[in-house]
Amino acid sequence: MKRVKFLLTSAITLMMVVSCVTATRVPITGRKQRLSVSDEQMLSLSATQYKEYLGSAKKSTNAKNTAMVQRVGQKLANAVTTYLSQNGYANEVKNYAWEFNLVQSNSVNAFCMPGGKIVVYEGMLAVTQDEASLAIVLGHEIAHAVAKHSAEQMSKQKNQSILTSLGASILAVKAGQEAANMATSLASTGLTFLNAHYSRDNESEADHMGLIFAAMAGYDPNTAISFWKRMSQASSGSASTSILQSYLSSHPSDAKRVTDIQRWLPEAMKYYTK
Repeated sequence: MKRVKFLLTSAITLMMVVSCVTATRVPITGRKQRLSVSDEQMLSLSATQYKEYLGSAKKSTNAKNTAMVQRVGQKLANAVTTYLSQNGYANEVKNYAWEFNLVQSNSVNAFCMPGGKIVVYEGMLAVTQDEASLAIVLGHEIAHAVAKHSAEQMSKQKNQSILTSLGASILAVKAGQEAANMATSLASTGLTFLNAHYSRDNESEADHMGLIFAAMAGYDPNTAISFWKRMSQASSGSASTSILQSYLSSHPSDAKRVTDIQRWLPEAMKYYTK
């Protein structure tokens, strides 16, 4: 009786995982996407984390650079909003309250939270060097928000956790707890590689979409080539990256990015008007 009850519970759990999934398509790339985390959940979480971050971060005191980040960011946001509104994603526009901040840090980095909250570190400007290259960076970050990559990653992790626990429970009933523990450990290792692969795919998609967003905003997408070459030079130790590290990395190599961008440039140039 307990076995029947357990199997019934397992079936209900699987049905709940499947029923909570929303199927969508990513703008520009058209990739099919399955999300089990709602926009409302992501926006609420993002707003809380962003407020906490700004409470501890120090905004840049360089008025000129701050104005440049906000100016370039808003041009991109306007272009993206227009594209979404005109291409079947008008209902998505309400999810974005674009905000662009430059913060004090020598780190060569930038990030975006769901809902369009974007932060650029001052160290990034030493590599971008001009507005067009900054547009490539901001286009990439905006693409993460538009493609809902955070929700996608969270959905994958949520579903993996549920299914791993369910599989371990089933195995424990059939083969014992020790076998279940071993299987869980193996699954965890396998998921580490799998999630790194998903993350690299998301980064490549953001490169692709960001290139086009920059072009839509009037920035020459060809600038991305020289920018990523400078990023490669700024990166330390990239030449000595092992095969294992490349599989575990959450980002594509700079060399792959340049190769991919060269392949996407003809498409991006269709959107570019000076």
